[in-house]
Amino acid sequence: MDNGQSNVKVKVSTGNVLLFLLPSLLGIFLFMTPIPQGEGVTIPIALLSGFLQDHIGQFIPAIMTGLIIITVLGSFIAKLFKPDFIMNNAFLNNLFAVNLIWLIIRLFGGIFAVMTLFKIGPEMVWGPATGGTLLSVDGLLTILFSVFLFAGLFLPLLLNFGLLELLGAVLTKVMRPLFGLPGRSSIDALASWLGDGTIGVLLTSKQYEEGYYTKKEAAIIGTTFSVVSITFSLVVIAEVGLGNYFLPFYGAVVLSGVIAALIMPRIPPLSRKPNTYYNGQEGQDTMDVIPEGYSRIGYGFEQALVQARKNNDVAKFFKDGFKNVLDMWLGVAPIVMAIGTTALIIAENTPVFSWIGMPFIPILELLQVPEANAASESILVGFADMFLPALFAEGIQSELTRFVIASVSVTQLIYLSEVGGLLLGSKIPVSFKDLAIIFLERTIITLPIIVLIGHLVF
Repeated sequence: MDNGQSNVKVKVSTGNVLLFLLPSLLGIFLFMTPIPQGEGVTIPIALLSGFLQDHIGQFIPAIMTGLIIITVLGSFIAKLFKPDFIMNNAFLNNLFAVNLIWLIIRLFGGIFAVMTLFKIGPEMVWGPATGGTLLSVDGLLTILFSVFLFAGLFLPLLLNFGLLELLGAVLTKVMRPLFGLPGRSSIDALASWLGDGTIGVLLTSKQYEEGYYTKKEAAIIGTTFSVVSITFSLVVIAEVGLGNYFLPFYGAVVLSGVIAALIMPRIPPLSRKPNTYYNGQEGQDTMDVIPEGYSRIGYGFEQALVQARKNNDVAKFFKDGFKNVLDMWLGVAPIVMAIGTTALIIAENTPVFSWIGMPFIPILELLQVPEANAASESILVGFADMFLPALFAEGIQSELTRFVIASVSVTQLIYLSEVGGLLLGSKIPVSFKDLAIIFLERTIITLPIIVLIGHLVF
């Protein structure tokens, strides 16, 4: 919305209110309504995703490989021949015209995908613990294919019909002093918490590109608020054999996560990100300053109606949705495949994570964590993949140590095979070096808090 519109009184009509309410409520239902499933909870978007996987899951690895190859070919065509149909189309240019480093990463993503799909070349690339973790019937890319399809298609329900304008006005008084963020960022955290961290990254990236977040805000939200879902948390605590300790486990995750969210924006590298907007555009979020004569709710509601009125075109809704889907399928999948496979190969075939975990042995011993040597190997392996710490914990006898490993692994957030890869593949301004530092900082901040809670529980 432009600033000139912000102070104009909007005529409230039943049609305009319904245009705001119905899509927004449907978006809340799809992305943020907990639904019991088995022993855990999920959200409707995840149910739709699971339904699709159940019916066409066996074909998805081949489809994703095809999409990755399209990205690689499109990127090479854009780099070598610069055809007008790509260079003069904002969407295709954004998708395919990447720099040399990203071109090489996409190429490796394509190579790894083909090797994994057809099981050719060294098994350490395509094996079930490496490439197969990402590209198989139950692999991450299969899940992302269906999640991206439904999340991308229905994301405009949350973004385009005024919900963020209302929340932005109401919650800025909380989010700004605590986290240095606009109020609308609260919805990214909620969608991640109830749905999936990938949905949070997607929301953040889209709003950053549209000028609602500065580079600094987008980096903070993407790395701090793309939290692990309740569903995944249940999987992790069950994997380490402590399912009956879910409440203290999740309490430790929430408390340490909130403390990390308070600290992380105030220290490098996040504190040093510039407060400028994507591509030098002017900021679109006007919710920090409420004009005279308005309450926060009243102003937020009025701006929600303005936003809803601008998005009453059904064809545009589906066009925006399909663009989101293609952007994620073609832009993100090769990055996840390349970086995730590389990280898993290193984790499975080298002692790198054992070496880099060694400095944590004296820290764990000081904190009186049993089996500190074995625990140290799991502390940093989560940087490669979210499941690895829980798998590394299988041979550990101490319930306290397994509790600590599970809790820390969930609060670390930056996994290269998922959220980390998505962040690197998105427009959010974070580098690999940034992610490595943020991962380490989150580990150092959350570990003592989690160990303290663990000692109280066990």
